[in-house]
Amino acid sequence: MQAHYLAEFTREQGCTEAEWLGWLPGAVRHHPWHLSAPGQARIDLPGGPLHIDWQALPPRQIALMRMPRMAIHYRFAAATPEAERQAFMRYFDLYMQRGGG
Repeated sequence: MQAHYLAEFTREQGCTEAEWLGWLPGAVRHHPWHLSAPGQARIDLPGGPLHIDWQALPPRQIALMRMPRMAIHYRFAAATPEAERQAFMRYFDLYMQRGGG
């Protein structure tokens, strides 16, 4: 079953901010983007901008293992066509996927 991406949603990502920023250029592919402020990026899609905000969360601890994590909030412009949003996020998620699965 394929994921369905709403125009606005928040999710958790298991990474540090440095890792996230290292992966972001490849995940947005050929779309122009820039950091609009600390913890914020804007990706210019043909149908309108995607705004992404993030913040570090306390690490998740399981026994002796500690995993960094971040809250990532995605907000597509209302004018962004559904098909464009779905296609962008499918590639974005595939690129950001780490550790198999």
